[in-house]
Amino acid sequence: MQRLNLSPSLEISRIIYGMWRLDSDQNKSTNHINNKINLCLNQGITTFDQAAVYGGYSSEALFGKVIKSNSSLRNKLEIVSKCGIINPSDRYPSVSNSYYDTSREHLIESVEFSLKNLCTDYLDLLLIHRQDPLMNHFETGDALDALIESGKVKEVGVSNFRPHDYSLLQSAMKNKLVTNQIEISLAATQGFTNGDIAYHQERSTNLMAWSPLGGGSLMTDEGILGKTLSKIAEMHDVDKSAVATAWIMAHPAKICPIIGTNNLDRISKIADAMKVKMNKELWLSSILQLIKQRKKNGDFHNSMQFWRNSYQFN
Repeated sequence: MQRLNLSPSLEISRIIYGMWRLDSDQNKSTNHINNKINLCLNQGITTFDQAAVYGGYSSEALFGKVIKSNSSLRNKLEIVSKCGIINPSDRYPSVSNSYYDTSREHLIESVEFSLKNLCTDYLDLLLIHRQDPLMNHFETGDALDALIESGKVKEVGVSNFRPHDYSLLQSAMKNKLVTNQIEISLAATQGFTNGDIAYHQERSTNLMAWSPLGGGSLMTDEGILGKTLSKIAEMHDVDKSAVATAWIMAHPAKICPIIGTNNLDRISKIADAMKVKMNKELWLSSILQLIKQRKKNGDFHNSMQFWRNSYQFN
């Protein structure tokens, strides 16, 4: 498994295991979750993506029980978590409506909550989950710097930030934001055309891609694109998920896909993406088939128009 240095102090696996659905698995036993973790580690996948809000604020605790049961496990993992979302819940019983909170008080309290639930004394990486339209970038930036200085967080970054929001927060910080986690897949190609990926590639900031399989839609796609993915998969003796993941990883921005599934068989094959030789011809053929499919279905939005205008071969 390839590895990437997000900073001098933080190295992660090129593919990340996402735990958004951990709480939705019928089997939430410590032993079952431990099996998932070991299947990842056996493939060299050592980075695990969490968030305080996942599972109604319960997912981190499920993961933490496994860490607590095995004292040697923590040093084998890089744990990513996110903060900044307040939802009506048992944790926030007085809240009636969801909102974002990037205040110093909330960020520090949320990190303490995550550390307790994860049974660890530090996070490898903390992300602001979503852009808060009322973010005071000086306050938020100062809080993130303070969390790094305290040793409770090694590095910090963001999730779902547009370039202008990213620059705003970075301008108020001493430490560098090391990543931005955004939606990227063959079902969500807007990042390639709206400047998001180019912005971070220019700054040598490695992106993380959530929902790289299009929420599963790429696996069930039986149209032109689905047939193209199946053909490439057959060439490499893998399934379509490996091809869709390899398509993201082939980009020179060195994007790290986050794969989330509770199926043990699928988890055991996540690293199959490394077997796919995704050259420029295959990469572009996937986009061209996507253009044809979207046009046929009458779903030809602006980013698809950009792709069509950009790739003319006559």
